[in-house]
Amino acid sequence: MAYTKIHAITATVHKAVDYICNPDKTDEGILISSYGCSPETAAYDFKFALSKTKQSDPNKAYHLIQSFLPGEVSYKEAHQIGVELADKLLEGKYSYVVSTHIDKGHVHNHIIFCAADNINHEKYHDCKKTYYNIRSLSDNLCREHELSIITPGEKRGKTYKEWQAGKNGSAWKEQLKADIDEAIKNAATYEDCIELIRAKGYEVKGSGFEENAHKFISFRPLDKERFIRGSAKSLGAEYTKERIKKRIEEKALTKDKKHVPFPTRKKPIVKDYSRKNLIDTTEDKFAQSPGLKHWADIQNLKIAAASYSQAGSIAELEKQVATKSALAKTARESLVETERQLKDLGQILKYAEQYKANHIYHVRYKKSKDKDAYLRCHETELILHDGAENMLKRFGIDTKNLDVEKLRSDYNTLYSKKQTLQKTYKSAEREAADLNRKLDNLNQYLDRNPEQQVTDKKIDKNTQYL
Repeated sequence: MAYTKIHAITATVHKAVDYICNPDKTDEGILISSYGCSPETAAYDFKFALSKTKQSDPNKAYHLIQSFLPGEVSYKEAHQIGVELADKLLEGKYSYVVSTHIDKGHVHNHIIFCAADNINHEKYHDCKKTYYNIRSLSDNLCREHELSIITPGEKRGKTYKEWQAGKNGSAWKEQLKADIDEAIKNAATYEDCIELIRAKGYEVKGSGFEENAHKFISFRPLDKERFIRGSAKSLGAEYTKERIKKRIEEKALTKDKKHVPFPTRKKPIVKDYSRKNLIDTTEDKFAQSPGLKHWADIQNLKIAAASYSQAGSIAELEKQVATKSALAKTARESLVETERQLKDLGQILKYAEQYKANHIYHVRYKKSKDKDAYLRCHETELILHDGAENMLKRFGIDTKNLDVEKLRSDYNTLYSKKQTLQKTYKSAEREAADLNRKLDNLNQYLDRNPEQQVTDKKIDKNTQYL
């Protein structure tokens, strides 16, 4: 990816050429090329071509800068692209000097060409149309050299602009309702449903049913300023907290399998055996020692009983595993999307700060009487400014109304969202792993293989209608 900038030289052509051909900047003069002139005599060659034109404007030459992203291109390849750009743009009519500067972190080309051509003796017309032609040629060369190109309007997932625009529209309400519906579908209990909604990146308040609780449940994406009520007026009658809970209970009545709950123990288990794995009693040492085998059987019974007592039934345990796995998956998907948005917004914030820091140099450059002299003094600042401006425009950011503090605030909001989702994801993963271990212990203890588990489910399903 390359940025381009061009301005006219009305005086001191020799100083401009001397500046771009500085040996310290061009690898001792290796990265210098020319056409229709030589770098040492370019000012005189340009003067000769200008003497043949009848046009009276003061422009003697043009200074074109082509800057590349740091680390994306080698010095030699950058110079080759600069020469190719000059050849395609000037079509062999204008004398030019191309140099590649390597003394800064960003490799960039300088192209100085005569304002008058050597064939028709007409002057180069610098306007928006010709500038867009320069940009198009530069982008095409980048593609040919397999450098990155950001096409305006190119779909890259949900961009920061789309993320920000979503705050002002109503489409996010439909997304909220869809997320609530999905949470209800995957949740076994009302509490699980609320956790799933939070895992999708929403802040939830007023979800409780205690005496002093809020009348309405409210939802707010972490990228918005206000909550929206789960009321009949705001989201619809199906999205009040009472109705959400009822929908989950109705689903449970139609899908839950009947089971006899394990009797509650009068005394709590002092040691949590459910956190252990079953002992493999098929090893030779257990066959050789009946006492050791008896001890292992008792331990396995305790582990299986502890796992069963905490779940109530195998069907209930399987349901808990599915719920926590769904929660972990949802939180992970939201986390991945948030990290991608953070990466995009981090790039925008970097370029916004770069633009703001160097904008004063751009303003002074525009007002300067000798633009080329000012460029020689503040080349780095001007290149950084133009590169940042180009990137912000390609991201869809209006530089006229750029608010760096707002961007920084949005970044912090997204970062907080990421931290919340990380906690939810890690917690759900840990709980799902714990529940899976308990389920595995019970399956091993009861010698239930996967085929048997499927058969059990079919039997349970048929028993409901007996």
